[in-house]
Amino acid sequence: MTSSLSAGKFRTMRRLADAQGRFKMMAADQRPPIIKAIDQKLGAGSASYENVGGVKRALVKALAPASTAVLIDPDYGYSHAFEVLPAQPGLLLTLENFAFEESAGGRKTHIMKDWGVDKIKRAGADGVKLLLWYRPDCSADVREHQHRLVREVGAACKAYDLAFLLELLVFPFAGAAGHTTDYIEHKDKRPELVLQSVRDFASPEYGVDIYKLESPLAANHLPDPASGSSAVADAQGWFDDLGKLIDKPWVMLSAGAGMEEFRRVLHYAFTAGANGFLAGRAIWWQAFQQHYPDLAAMERALSTESTGYLAEINRMTDAMARPWTECPAFAGAPELAEAGQTFPSRYPAFA
Repeated sequence: MTSSLSAGKFRTMRRLADAQGRFKMMAADQRPPIIKAIDQKLGAGSASYENVGGVKRALVKALAPASTAVLIDPDYGYSHAFEVLPAQPGLLLTLENFAFEESAGGRKTHIMKDWGVDKIKRAGADGVKLLLWYRPDCSADVREHQHRLVREVGAACKAYDLAFLLELLVFPFAGAAGHTTDYIEHKDKRPELVLQSVRDFASPEYGVDIYKLESPLAANHLPDPASGSSAVADAQGWFDDLGKLIDKPWVMLSAGAGMEEFRRVLHYAFTAGANGFLAGRAIWWQAFQQHYPDLAAMERALSTESTGYLAEINRMTDAMARPWTECPAFAGAPELAEAGQTFPSRYPAFA
Protein backbone atom coordinates (compact mmCIF):
# COMPACT_ATOMS: atom_id res chain seq x y z
CA MET A 1 0.00 0.00 0.00
CA THR A 2 1.40 3.38 -1.03
CA SER A 3 1.70 5.99 1.70
CA SER A 4 1.08 9.67 1.10
CA LEU A 5 3.01 12.69 2.30
CA SER A 6 1.77 16.20 2.93
CA ALA A 7 2.92 18.77 0.39
CA GLY A 8 5.38 20.45 2.74
CA LYS A 9 6.99 17.25 3.97
CA PHE A 10 7.15 15.78 0.47
CA ARG A 11 8.88 18.90 -0.83
CA THR A 12 11.36 19.11 2.04
CA MET A 13 12.26 15.41 1.85
CA ARG A 14 13.07 15.86 -1.83
CA ARG A 15 15.17 18.95 -1.11
CA LEU A 16 17.25 17.10 1.49
CA ALA A 17 18.15 14.33 -0.97
CA ASP A 18 19.64 14.18 -4.45
CA ALA A 19 17.55 13.73 -7.58
CA GLN A 20 17.61 9.95 -7.12
CA GLY A 21 16.45 10.13 -3.51
CA ARG A 22 19.72 9.50 -1.65
CA PHE A 23 20.85 11.61 1.30
CA LYS A 24 24.41 12.99 1.26
CA MET A 25 24.15 15.44 4.12
CA MET A 26 26.96 17.29 5.93
CA ALA A 27 26.71 18.23 9.60
CA ALA A 28 28.29 21.46 10.87
CA ASP A 29 26.14 21.90 13.98
CA GLN A 30 28.65 20.40 16.41
CA ARG A 31 29.27 22.81 19.27
CA PRO A 32 30.94 21.09 22.28
CA PRO A 33 33.64 19.31 20.21
CA ILE A 34 34.65 22.52 18.41
CA ILE A 35 34.45 24.63 21.57
CA LYS A 36 36.61 22.14 23.48
CA ALA A 37 39.19 21.91 20.69
CA ILE A 38 39.51 25.68 20.34
CA ASP A 39 39.95 26.09 24.10
CA GLN A 40 42.64 23.41 24.08
CA LYS A 41 44.48 25.04 21.19
CA LEU A 42 44.18 28.71 22.17
CA GLY A 43 43.55 28.61 25.91
CA ALA A 44 40.49 28.36 28.11
CA GLY A 45 37.77 30.82 27.16
CA SER A 46 39.01 31.24 23.59
CA ALA A 47 36.00 29.58 22.00
CA SER A 48 34.16 32.83 21.35
CA TYR A 49 31.14 33.24 19.12
CA GLU A 50 33.42 34.65 16.43
CA ASN A 51 36.01 31.86 16.64
CA VAL A 52 33.51 29.02 16.67
CA GLY A 53 31.41 30.68 13.98
CA GLY A 54 34.46 31.19 11.79
CA VAL A 55 35.13 27.46 11.80
CA LYS A 56 31.54 26.71 10.87
CA ARG A 57 31.58 29.24 8.04
CA ALA A 58 34.67 27.55 6.59
CA LEU A 59 33.05 24.11 6.83
CA VAL A 60 29.89 25.21 5.04
CA LYS A 61 31.74 27.18 2.37
CA ALA A 62 33.95 24.24 1.45
CA LEU A 63 31.56 21.30 1.82
CA ALA A 64 28.01 22.51 1.17
CA PRO A 65 28.35 22.52 -2.64
CA ALA A 66 28.99 18.75 -2.64
CA SER A 67 26.23 17.96 -0.12
CA THR A 68 22.53 17.43 -0.69
CA ALA A 69 21.81 19.18 2.62
CA VAL A 70 23.59 21.01 5.41
CA LEU A 71 22.84 20.75 9.12
CA ILE A 72 23.77 23.87 11.07
CA ASP A 73 23.07 25.19 14.56
CA PRO A 74 21.17 28.48 15.01
CA ASP A 75 23.38 29.98 17.72
CA TYR A 76 27.01 29.76 16.59
CA GLY A 77 26.63 28.64 12.99
CA TYR A 78 23.64 29.92 11.05
CA SER A 79 24.43 33.64 11.04
CA HIS A 80 28.08 33.04 10.14
CA ALA A 81 27.33 30.47 7.44
CA PHE A 82 24.24 32.06 5.93
CA GLU A 83 26.10 34.12 3.35
CA VAL A 84 28.19 31.22 2.03
CA LEU A 85 25.42 28.61 2.11
CA PRO A 86 24.40 27.98 -1.52
CA ALA A 87 20.75 27.94 -2.47
CA GLN A 88 20.88 24.41 -3.81
CA PRO A 89 21.47 22.17 -0.76
CA GLY A 90 18.62 21.55 1.61
CA LEU A 91 18.84 23.02 5.09
CA LEU A 92 18.37 21.40 8.50
CA LEU A 93 18.48 23.46 11.69
CA THR A 94 19.27 22.08 15.13
CA LEU A 95 16.53 22.23 17.76
CA GLU A 96 18.12 20.95 20.97
CA ASN A 97 20.30 22.70 23.50
CA PHE A 98 23.68 20.98 23.51
CA ALA A 99 23.78 21.28 27.32
CA PHE A 100 21.71 18.26 28.31
CA GLU A 101 20.49 17.53 31.85
CA GLU A 102 22.28 14.56 33.41
CA SER A 103 21.22 12.54 36.44
CA ALA A 104 21.82 9.07 37.83
CA GLY A 105 18.80 7.91 35.83
CA GLY A 106 19.97 9.18 32.47
CA ARG A 107 20.01 12.29 30.29
CA LYS A 108 17.16 14.65 29.47
CA THR A 109 17.24 16.62 26.25
CA HIS A 110 15.84 20.17 26.19
CA ILE A 111 15.02 22.51 23.35
CA MET A 112 17.21 25.57 23.05
CA LYS A 113 15.85 28.58 24.92
CA ASP A 114 13.69 30.93 22.82
CA TRP A 115 13.86 28.53 19.87
CA GLY A 116 11.37 26.15 18.31
CA VAL A 117 9.98 24.43 15.25
CA ASP A 118 7.99 27.54 14.34
CA LYS A 119 11.15 29.66 14.19
CA ILE A 120 12.94 26.99 12.17
CA LYS A 121 10.10 27.17 9.66
CA ARG A 122 10.30 30.97 9.50
CA ALA A 123 14.09 30.81 9.10
CA GLY A 124 13.67 29.01 5.79
CA ALA A 125 14.82 25.52 6.76
CA ASP A 126 13.60 22.30 5.19
CA GLY A 127 13.79 20.25 8.35
CA VAL A 128 14.30 20.01 12.09
CA LYS A 129 17.00 17.90 13.72
CA LEU A 130 16.61 16.72 17.32
CA LEU A 131 19.43 14.84 19.03
CA LEU A 132 18.08 12.57 21.73
CA TRP A 133 20.45 10.96 24.22
CA TYR A 134 18.59 7.75 24.98
CA ARG A 135 18.85 4.38 26.66
CA PRO A 136 15.89 2.04 27.03
CA ASP A 137 17.15 1.24 30.55
CA CYS A 138 16.93 4.86 31.74
CA SER A 139 14.82 5.68 34.77
CA ALA A 140 11.08 5.98 34.21
CA ASP A 141 10.99 9.78 34.56
CA VAL A 142 13.82 10.22 32.05
CA ARG A 143 12.17 7.90 29.52
CA GLU A 144 8.86 9.70 29.94
CA HIS A 145 10.51 13.08 29.38
CA GLN A 146 12.36 11.94 26.26
CA HIS A 147 9.33 10.25 24.72
CA ARG A 148 7.11 13.25 25.43
CA LEU A 149 9.64 15.59 23.86
CA VAL A 150 9.81 13.57 20.64
CA ARG A 151 6.02 13.41 20.41
CA GLU A 152 5.80 17.19 20.86
CA VAL A 153 8.45 17.89 18.22
CA GLY A 154 6.85 15.42 15.84
CA ALA A 155 3.47 17.12 16.26
CA ALA A 156 5.01 20.56 15.70
CA CYS A 157 6.80 19.39 12.55
CA LYS A 158 3.50 18.03 11.27
CA ALA A 159 1.76 21.33 12.03
CA TYR A 160 4.46 23.33 10.21
CA ASP A 161 4.98 20.73 7.48
CA LEU A 162 8.71 20.33 8.03
CA ALA A 163 10.75 17.15 7.82
CA PHE A 164 11.58 15.78 11.28
CA LEU A 165 14.98 14.11 11.64
CA LEU A 166 15.53 12.27 14.94
CA GLU A 167 19.07 11.41 16.02
CA LEU A 168 19.41 8.70 18.65
CA LEU A 169 22.60 8.20 20.68
CA VAL A 170 23.28 5.68 23.43
CA PHE A 171 25.38 7.10 26.27
CA PRO A 172 27.21 5.89 29.42
CA PHE A 173 25.46 6.43 32.73
CA ALA A 174 27.02 8.90 35.15
CA GLY A 175 29.52 7.10 37.33
CA ALA A 176 30.03 4.25 34.86
CA ALA A 177 33.49 3.29 33.70
CA GLY A 178 34.49 5.39 30.72
CA HIS A 179 31.79 7.97 31.40
CA THR A 180 32.12 11.10 29.30
CA THR A 181 29.90 14.01 28.35
CA ASP A 182 31.72 14.43 25.03
CA TYR A 183 29.73 14.06 21.84
CA ILE A 184 31.41 10.82 20.81
CA GLU A 185 30.39 7.23 20.29
CA HIS A 186 29.94 5.28 23.52
CA LYS A 187 32.69 2.69 23.07
CA ASP A 188 31.17 0.18 25.48
CA LYS A 189 27.63 0.38 24.13
CA ARG A 190 25.77 -2.88 23.59
CA PRO A 191 24.11 -3.42 20.20
CA GLU A 192 20.94 -4.50 21.97
CA LEU A 193 20.65 -1.00 23.47
CA VAL A 194 21.02 0.63 20.05
CA LEU A 195 18.37 -1.58 18.47
CA GLN A 196 15.92 -1.23 21.36
CA SER A 197 16.34 2.55 21.27
CA VAL A 198 15.29 2.57 17.62
CA ARG A 199 12.43 0.19 18.35
CA ASP A 200 11.18 2.50 21.09
CA PHE A 201 10.71 5.37 18.60
CA ALA A 202 9.63 3.42 15.52
CA SER A 203 5.91 4.06 16.00
CA PRO A 204 4.15 6.60 13.73
CA GLU A 205 2.96 8.39 16.88
CA TYR A 206 6.35 10.16 17.06
CA GLY A 207 6.04 11.71 13.60
CA VAL A 208 9.65 11.01 12.61
CA ASP A 209 10.44 11.36 8.90
CA ILE A 210 14.15 10.44 8.91
CA TYR A 211 16.09 8.51 11.53
CA LYS A 212 19.74 9.43 12.06
CA LEU A 213 21.27 6.32 13.58
CA GLU A 214 24.56 5.18 15.05
CA SER A 215 26.35 1.96 14.28
CA PRO A 216 25.06 -0.85 16.53
CA LEU A 217 28.70 -1.88 17.01
CA ALA A 218 31.59 0.40 17.92
CA ALA A 219 32.84 1.79 14.63
CA ASN A 220 36.48 1.06 15.38
CA HIS A 221 35.66 -2.61 15.99
CA LEU A 222 33.88 -3.22 12.69
CA PRO A 223 35.73 -5.80 10.56
CA ASP A 224 36.76 -4.99 7.01
CA PRO A 225 33.74 -6.00 4.88
CA ALA A 226 36.10 -7.30 2.18
CA SER A 227 37.69 -9.84 4.53
CA GLY A 228 34.84 -12.30 4.21
CA SER A 229 35.30 -13.50 7.78
CA SER A 230 32.54 -14.80 10.02
CA ALA A 231 32.84 -11.54 11.97
CA VAL A 232 31.64 -9.70 8.85
CA ALA A 233 28.48 -11.78 8.70
CA ASP A 234 27.88 -11.24 12.41
CA ALA A 235 28.29 -7.47 12.07
CA GLN A 236 26.05 -7.36 9.02
CA GLY A 237 23.40 -9.21 10.98
CA TRP A 238 23.20 -6.38 13.54
CA PHE A 239 22.84 -3.76 10.79
CA ASP A 240 20.22 -5.87 9.01
CA ASP A 241 18.24 -6.11 12.23
CA LEU A 242 18.50 -2.33 12.62
CA GLY A 243 17.06 -1.77 9.16
CA LYS A 244 14.11 -4.05 9.83
CA LEU A 245 12.93 -2.02 12.82
CA ILE A 246 11.68 1.00 10.88
CA ASP A 247 9.87 1.48 7.60
CA LYS A 248 10.86 5.15 7.20
CA PRO A 249 14.08 6.56 5.71
CA TRP A 250 17.26 6.25 7.80
CA VAL A 251 20.78 7.60 7.52
CA MET A 252 24.02 6.98 9.36
CA LEU A 253 25.84 9.38 11.67
CA SER A 254 29.60 9.34 12.20
CA ALA A 255 29.82 10.24 15.95
CA GLY A 256 33.45 11.23 15.62
CA ALA A 257 34.50 8.10 13.71
CA GLY A 258 37.57 8.33 11.49
CA MET A 259 37.41 8.25 7.72
CA GLU A 260 38.15 4.55 7.28
CA GLU A 261 35.90 3.60 10.19
CA PHE A 262 32.99 5.53 8.70
CA ARG A 263 33.52 3.91 5.29
CA ARG A 264 32.96 0.56 6.98
CA VAL A 265 29.88 1.82 8.81
CA LEU A 266 28.39 2.98 5.52
CA HIS A 267 29.13 -0.30 3.77
CA TYR A 268 27.24 -2.31 6.37
CA ALA A 269 24.42 0.24 6.61
CA PHE A 270 23.87 0.52 2.86
CA THR A 271 23.83 -3.26 2.57
CA ALA A 272 21.09 -3.21 5.21
CA GLY A 273 19.02 -0.63 3.28
CA ALA A 274 20.09 2.76 4.63
CA ASN A 275 19.26 5.78 2.48
CA GLY A 276 22.42 7.83 2.94
CA PHE A 277 24.35 9.67 5.63
CA LEU A 278 24.40 12.80 7.76
CA ALA A 279 28.01 13.11 8.89
CA GLY A 280 30.33 15.81 10.13
CA ARG A 281 33.58 14.99 11.87
CA ALA A 282 34.37 11.95 9.72
CA ILE A 283 34.49 14.41 6.82
CA TRP A 284 36.13 17.54 8.25
CA TRP A 285 37.63 16.87 11.70
CA GLN A 286 41.08 16.00 10.37
CA ALA A 287 41.39 19.30 8.49
CA PHE A 288 40.19 21.26 11.52
CA GLN A 289 42.25 19.43 14.12
CA GLN A 290 45.49 19.52 12.13
CA HIS A 291 45.41 23.13 10.94
CA TYR A 292 43.31 25.33 13.23
CA PRO A 293 43.87 28.20 14.13
CA ASP A 294 45.47 28.70 10.71
CA LEU A 295 42.16 29.19 8.91
CA ALA A 296 43.80 29.52 5.50
CA ALA A 297 45.55 26.16 5.90
CA MET A 298 42.37 24.61 7.27
CA GLU A 299 40.38 25.86 4.29
CA ARG A 300 42.97 24.41 1.88
CA ALA A 301 42.70 21.04 3.61
CA LEU A 302 38.90 21.22 3.54
CA SER A 303 38.94 21.96 -0.19
CA THR A 304 41.25 19.03 -0.93
CA GLU A 305 41.27 16.21 1.65
CA SER A 306 37.77 16.74 3.07
CA THR A 307 36.05 17.36 -0.27
CA GLY A 308 37.87 14.35 -1.70
CA TYR A 309 36.58 12.13 1.09
CA LEU A 310 33.08 13.56 0.73
CA ALA A 311 33.17 12.83 -3.01
CA GLU A 312 34.25 9.27 -2.21
CA ILE A 313 31.41 8.51 0.18
CA ASN A 314 29.00 10.27 -2.17
CA ARG A 315 30.01 7.78 -4.89
CA MET A 316 29.60 4.97 -2.40
CA THR A 317 26.12 6.25 -1.59
CA ASP A 318 25.22 6.38 -5.30
CA ALA A 319 26.36 2.80 -5.75
CA MET A 320 24.91 1.20 -2.62
CA ALA A 321 22.26 3.27 -0.83
CA ARG A 322 18.54 2.78 -1.36
CA PRO A 323 16.50 5.84 -2.45
CA TRP A 324 14.24 7.04 0.34
CA THR A 325 11.15 6.65 -1.85
CA GLU A 326 11.77 2.89 -1.87
CA CYS A 327 11.40 2.56 1.90
CA PRO A 328 8.65 0.13 2.94
CA ALA A 329 6.50 3.04 4.12
CA PHE A 330 6.23 4.37 0.56
CA ALA A 331 6.33 1.18 -1.50
CA GLY A 332 8.46 2.94 -4.12
CA ALA A 333 5.90 5.59 -4.96
CA PRO A 334 4.90 8.11 -2.28
CA GLU A 335 1.85 10.14 -3.19
CA LEU A 336 0.88 13.72 -2.49
CA ALA A 337 -1.75 13.94 0.24
CA GLU A 338 -4.91 15.91 -0.52
CA ALA A 339 -4.02 16.02 -4.22
CA GLY A 340 -6.65 17.17 -6.68
CA GLN A 341 -8.77 20.17 -7.54
CA THR A 342 -9.90 20.50 -3.93
CA PHE A 343 -6.29 20.84 -2.67
CA PRO A 344 -6.69 24.54 -1.75
CA SER A 345 -9.54 23.82 0.62
CA ARG A 346 -8.34 20.48 1.98
CA TYR A 347 -4.72 21.44 2.64
CA PRO A 348 -4.62 22.59 6.28
CA ALA A 349 -3.66 26.12 7.29
CA PHE A 350 -1.39 26.90 10.22
CA ALA A 351 -3.22 26.59 13.52
